[in-house]
Formats: sequence, C-alpha cells, structure tokens
Amino acid sequence: MRLVIVTSLFPRPDDPHSGGFIYQTTNALQHYADLKVICPQPSYQGSTGGTQEAEVWKEHKISIVPLWFSYPAVRLLSRPFNGASCARHLYPILRDLQPDLVLNYWLYPEGYAAVRVANKLGLPVIVGSRGSDLRRIRDPFTRMWVARTVRGADFVLTVSEDLRQHAIRMGAPPNGVRTIRNGCDGQVFHYRDQQEARRELQLAGELELIVYVGRFDKAKGIAELCEAFAGLARERPQVRLSLIGYGAYQAAMMSLLRGHSLENRVFTPGRLHSRQVAKWMQAGNLFCLPSHSEGCPNVVVEAIACGCPVVATNVGGTPELVDAECGILVPAQDPPALLQALRTGLGRVWDRRGIASRKARTWDHVARETFEVCEEVRSRKGVVAG
Repeated sequence: MRLVIVTSLFPRPDDPHSGGFIYQTTNALQHYADLKVICPQPSYQGSTGGTQEAEVWKEHKISIVPLWFSYPAVRLLSRPFNGASCARHLYPILRDLQPDLVLNYWLYPEGYAAVRVANKLGLPVIVGSRGSDLRRIRDPFTRMWVARTVRGADFVLTVSEDLRQHAIRMGAPPNGVRTIRNGCDGQVFHYRDQQEARRELQLAGELELIVYVGRFDKAKGIAELCEAFAGLARERPQVRLSLIGYGAYQAAMMSLLRGHSLENRVFTPGRLHSRQVAKWMQAGNLFCLPSHSEGCPNVVVEAIACGCPVVATNVGGTPELVDAECGILVPAQDPPALLQALRTGLGRVWDRRGIASRKARTWDHVARETFEVCEEVRSRKGVVAG
C-alpha cells in the first residue's frame, strides 16, 4: 500500500522531540506500507519550512525524512482560514503522489486540509486525534472545521475511548471511529532496580522522589503540583521533586517554588532523551501528571512500564490507563486532593515489578492495528493497492 501521512507534528532538526509518538507509529508503519510523510507548517514570516537535508536528519537518528511545505498564515487572525490555505498547497503534492490512502494526525488545520484534498482527488482518508485537537478547541470557527473534518473523513482514529466519544459527539459515525491506544518502547521503558537507577543519577537512596515529565504549561497542572509539593515538603524532609521538560511556564514555575523556598529540593534537568527519562522514572517513588486535560498521556504508559506508580488527574483517557493497582486518580485543579494522593502514594508499598509486568503495547501493536484500519477503509472504497 502506498500511504501518505499528513501531519505538522513530527521531529525536526531544531526540535527532534516534536511529534515523537507520531514518529514512533510512522516508523513502525514502514514494515507494513510504502509511506511518505508530508509536514505542512504555517509560515508567519514567510519561512520556507523545515530542511529536507538527509544528513541533518541522520544526526538526530530520524529515519524518515518528511516533505515540508509552508502556507501563509497570520497569527490568530487567519486561524479560520488556515485549513483552506493548507489544502491549496497540499493539493498538487497529493495529486502527484497518488497514494492508495491518506492518513492524518492532528485535526485542524492539517486534518481538514487532508480530508478536503483527498475527497477532491477521490482518495480514501483517515484522520487521527491526539487529544487537545478534540478536547481543547479554542474558538467556534475551529470547532466548526473540526466537526466537518471528522464527518468528512472515511474513518477517525483516537488514542482513548474518551476522545472517541468526543469525535462521535462532533458527528463522526460510531462505527467509523476506533480507539488505538499509544504504545511504548519496551527496550527503553522497563522495570529496573530502583537503587541501581538512583546510583546512576547520583541520588541518595533514602530520598522520596516524585517525577514529572512534560511541557511546562499551566494546563499541565504545574501550579497545583508545586503547591501540593510545598505542603508535602513541610511534612517530609526527604521528599524531592524532579521536573523534566521545558516550556513557557518555567519562569512562573520557578517563582512559585522560590516563594516556598523549595528551589534546593527540586531537580530541573531540562529536556532529556527517552533513556534518561526512563532512568528518572525507574528511580522515582511516584510519577505525577496533574493535567487539566489529556488524550492518552504516553508518559503515564511509560511510567507504568518502568514500574513507577502514578498519581494523576482523572481527565481524558488517563483513567483508561491507571487503576488502583498502579496508581491514584484525583480531580483536576485540586491541590489539597493532589497533596493527599501524593502523601498516600509515598506511604504505600507498591509492587513495582508487578506494575511493570502489566501487558505493555509496543509501537508495532499500534502500527499493525492502524494498518488494519487502513486496509479496511481502502477495501471499502474499492481501491487496489499499488
């Protein structure tokens, strides 16, 4: 099958971590289909998009070199029209490639453009939602175009049942939406002796370590985590917090911590490679994700694979991943509840090896299930694979 994937979320030489989970799926899909990746990017200053120099990509160990193109956009003002603008530039590319099927990740504007162009060319098209493109739509125009996208596609993929229900409420037919949950690289994220991981990180064995991984964004619940940690730190002299990631909220986050005189009890190692992230998860007592909204948070999948119990908010697809055997769920934006859950989690003896032994999905599972849907849609449309 000749498959074209259209997404703006993909690793770039200047940001090799971007769209990591889509890259993992796409990389595994290469075993099932002859595929190309197209990455549209809005051009706010007339840029020409990402580089296509294979040597640059090889430096970042990225095996798929996408085709980048840019389309004109004006911040905020052009949002209602970005889908149509993207479609105009995508049309000649898909026309020339003539794939058997188009697969999109991220519903607007790229998903809308993929559906519009594929329908015009008579190509089957599947769109995939990752989370906030369905759960956190910012304006009524985008909501309208997202609804048209899920109704106009031949099939919709989501990463959680919660998102599947959102797509159905948007107008997608129930039998045309399927949940394919994220996978995990078991060679990286797996059970390991906690003290061994701590020795490699040069952490004292007696510390009580809480680990967060993700963007530094207010919507990720960083403020609530800092407040809950401040309460915990007053009670437990050995407790520490590791905040792994980056983002615009970092200055505000550090200000909150300094306000509680906690800067010396917090690790901020920055953005890390997945093997280093796994080491922190293996070393941690708890993994904490206090988000206000989530699709299917892969960091939770990875923490569980490492045997690290999870304290997370009861939002989106997270409850589909976390139960009483591997973690504790709390309401979003509730620092006292988060504090109590962290307190309870630190006081409980967890079966870390048992947590890690829960059946883990690999990225090949994700790719195989995705390809099965592709074949189903292609067959239904009467397209013969090339």
